[in-house]
Amino acid sequence: MRPHSTHHRFRDPRSTKYDFLVSVLVRCPGCAKAAHVVTAPAPEGGHDGGLFAPRRLVCRSCGTSKQWSGRSVALHRDPHTSATDPYFGIPLCLQTETRHGWVWAYNLEHLDLIRRFVQASLREGIPWHDHGLKMTTVARLPSWMQHAKNRDEVLRAIDRIHASLVHT
Repeated sequence: MRPHSTHHRFRDPRSTKYDFLVSVLVRCPGCAKAAHVVTAPAPEGGHDGGLFAPRRLVCRSCGTSKQWSGRSVALHRDPHTSATDPYFGIPLCLQTETRHGWVWAYNLEHLDLIRRFVQASLREGIPWHDHGLKMTTVARLPSWMQHAKNRDEVLRAIDRIHASLVHT
């Protein structure tokens, strides 16, 4: 584990959870190792990168492969339960429980964004006068994750998530 140095400034990059759905790390239903849920090529040969684009679950460890081309997506909302991917409902690979709730991420880029936000002693949100997107990924983090008093606990949880990847 690396020491938790406090970064001085974080500027919200205006990412939303939808930006992280291109590739989601999940626990393979076949072997429980890390597997990917990725955007699959559209049936007509194109590539629709939208929320309802076809998805494919692929596990390199055991060869499990599944297709999704449904019409409903279940985004995780309950901070007191473990998280699942929005397409297959399979538990996410990048998650761990804390005494306050669950820390989870769809992929390593998402986890890194959360880490950078939590580490920062100065967090610059979106200005009140800006009429653009305000409910970003970091703006929607549970309040307990945003409190400085929980910084070390959240960062330890993120370190546990990283450590668990080594064993999958």
